[in-house]
Amino acid sequence: MDTRWLQDFLTLAETRNFTRAAARRNTSQAAFSRRIQSLEAWAGAALIDRGVFPPALTTAGEQFRTHAGDLLARLAEARGDIEGRPVFGRDHVRVALPYVIATSMFSGWWSEWTAASGATCALVHGNVLDLVGSLVSGSTDIMICHETAQQPVHLDPAQFERIVLGRDVLRPWAGKAAMARGWSFPGSETRPVPLLMYSPAIYFARLVDLIIEAAPQRLLGARHAESDMADVLHAMTCAGLGVGWFTDATVSHHGTELVPLGGSGWTLPLSIVAFRARHARRRSVADIWSHMLAHAALKQGAEHPERTRKRP
Repeated sequence: MDTRWLQDFLTLAETRNFTRAAARRNTSQAAFSRRIQSLEAWAGAALIDRGVFPPALTTAGEQFRTHAGDLLARLAEARGDIEGRPVFGRDHVRVALPYVIATSMFSGWWSEWTAASGATCALVHGNVLDLVGSLVSGSTDIMICHETAQQPVHLDPAQFERIVLGRDVLRPWAGKAAMARGWSFPGSETRPVPLLMYSPAIYFARLVDLIIEAAPQRLLGARHAESDMADVLHAMTCAGLGVGWFTDATVSHHGTELVPLGGSGWTLPLSIVAFRARHARRRSVADIWSHMLAHAALKQGAEHPERTRKRP
């Protein structure tokens, strides 16, 4: 059996769409369908009900789904053993998250979540679409990312559970030196503001578009640079090269003297959410998840103390 078949199957189980699943797996729909058929031949049962729309898992498919992620994880661990890579213990957890969260928040959270267990972790960085794919395929145990109501992360709640870990705000920023040179925001026809933007395929690029579309004024700017990495754009903003779009937590983490621009009409509230597969069976993942739930409950109580008061 080709291990790609398992990844294909898990992606199809999540998207319930052959075209989207094939695109995520970077293959043609015809080749993707053949691989699913090969997996069904290997399993000796139909895993996908193609007689309904959208396609659904059969009873055998639902049973197989509970094992596919664990099979991929065990195969990866076995390959690591053979190749002589360092072998982690049973408390090893694979976490997928964007670089911006990994650098600004994750270390503090991980210290809290593992204070009693001493669990180890492997971090996988990438764009939100890639992170979702790694979680759905079983390559990672937990995914953490930003989310907003206007651009939610589409994961089936029957298959994946979620926790809101915190809140943040995305807004435009500029360096003090740049503002001292007479910049105006959101710019003018004669003096368009220089913009430092995320690459179009990046999740944050869509979030910035949402801010611009809902803003009280028209943005009059010229794109001076773009990058996949928030840290790159942040450094360029600090150097006075243009206006960058960052979360409050990112700016606070770097401790730089950037100036927020435009007021509340140019902000987008974000949630920081974690996801894991409901069928995951590894004890280490369950233990970390329980600590994450407790962390989220404490944070919610601190933000809304009235909710935690006992009624008389």
